[in-house]
Parts: sequence; structure tokens; C-alpha cells
Amino acid sequence: MHLGRQIDKEATQKRESRIRRNTSNIMNNIQRNRLYQDLSWLWPMWGDPATEYRFYCDYVTSQFRSYARRKVHSVLNVGCGGGKNVFNLKRKFEVTGLDISLSMLTLARELNPQCIFVQSDMRTFTLKKQYDAILIDDAVAYMTTEEALQSLFSRAYEHLSPGGVMVVGPDNTTETFQQNKTTVWHSEPHLAPPGIEVIYIVNSYDPDPSDTCYESTMIFLIRKDGKLRVERDSHVVGLFSLDCWRALLSDAGFEVNEKEYREGSECFTQFVCVKV
Repeated sequence: MHLGRQIDKEATQKRESRIRRNTSNIMNNIQRNRLYQDLSWLWPMWGDPATEYRFYCDYVTSQFRSYARRKVHSVLNVGCGGGKNVFNLKRKFEVTGLDISLSMLTLARELNPQCIFVQSDMRTFTLKKQYDAILIDDAVAYMTTEEALQSLFSRAYEHLSPGGVMVVGPDNTTETFQQNKTTVWHSEPHLAPPGIEVIYIVNSYDPDPSDTCYESTMIFLIRKDGKLRVERDSHVVGLFSLDCWRALLSDAGFEVNEKEYREGSECFTQFVCVKV
């Protein structure tokens, strides 16, 4: 028994050490991710919350109502970023947003002054209540190891009321990832300051297919009164197989339902997970 306790203690210490290292890596990545720091002012122009984000939030709302085994009043948006999903969800629910970036939370509060926002790491957060539903959108991409993804799902499970539902899904999986894919967006004219136009270019590249992450490089072409300024940003994001997602969600205790969300010509896997 003494040997068994010692082994368990050592295993726990090793796991806690990995979590601390992963937390440090995440914080370092956040600090390097300029979109969440000095370039956060570009975010409000990148997609209109009232139109572009509404369709996804309508889909999420339908999944909440279809799968929850309780009335959904309260929603926690983990990794809420600049609050564009909160902007839509608050029309039907009491929404709390959680994010690690102070710059993005400032934008979220400006867009949604009536909502509560909390700064915390999505892998280690502890709040003093449970919620009827949880949404984790594209911020889940910043979980770059299985341990990080597992920790996130564990925290979400603990903060979900019995019978509650979580919607989460990857932008990319090992099955759908396209090497060197490049996508271009334009700023919304009615959301941009006078004289400002921005083109957003995002390139996805995996330099090492044997690990669980890839590089997302962003180029911002910013024109102010016609004068060009070019800024670059680089993000390291996670890449896992669908089987990995299924296993980690099940291990966290969820009843897992696999759905599809279509956006134009693209199709994204969404996991609708119930706490039973």
C-alpha cells in the first residue's frame, strides 16, 4: 500500500508539473499573439457580430435546446475573445464570458456592457457556480497537447450543471487539415474607423505532422488614408484526430453527440456533450 501511494503521488506530481509547463507555454504564446495584444484593435472589424456570428449562435442555441436535459438560462462562453458570440447569445440567455487576454476582454465588455466577464486560463479556471450550458468556440484551438485539451474538458464538466450541455468543436482535425491553406478576409467598412481598410490573410502550415500542433500565420494589410502598413502575427494551435476528441470528451464524463455545422462550402464537426 505504501508503494502504491508513493507511485500515485509521483504520478500526480508529474502531471501537475506538465500542467504548469503547458500553462507557461500557453501564457508565452498569448503574449506573442499580437492579435490579442497590440493588434487587438483589428478584431472588431474582422466579422460583423450581428450578421456573420449570428448564424453560428443560432445553431448553438438550437443544440442547447435540443440536447439539454434542463431549462437553459445561464451560459458560460469559455474563450470568449472579443465577445461576438456573447453579443448574440445574450439575447436569449444570461451569458458569462471567460478569456485569458485582457485586451480581448476589454473589447468584449465594450460590446456587451451588461454581461459578466472573467479573466482566467481556460484549462485551470474555477468559478463559484455551475451553468446550464457552455460554449467553447475556436479558442479551443489554443490547446496544443492532449493534456491541455483534457484539462479544459475537465474544467468545463465541473462547471456544468447536471443535465447541462456543452457545444465545442475544432476548426481543423488531422482528417480535415489542408497544408498551406490560405484564406483572405476584408474588414467590415461600417465597423472600421474613418480612413481605415484592412485585409486579413491567414495561412495554415504544419512543419511537423508527428506532433499535435501547427502554425497559423496572419498577415494584416492595413491602409490608413491609402497608406499601407503591414503587420505579421504567428499563432501555434492544436491539431488532433477526431478519435482523440471523442476519447477525451468521453473520459471527462460527457455523453457525446457528434454533429455537423455547415458554413458556406465548409463543414465543421461539432460535439454536443451532455453531463448526465
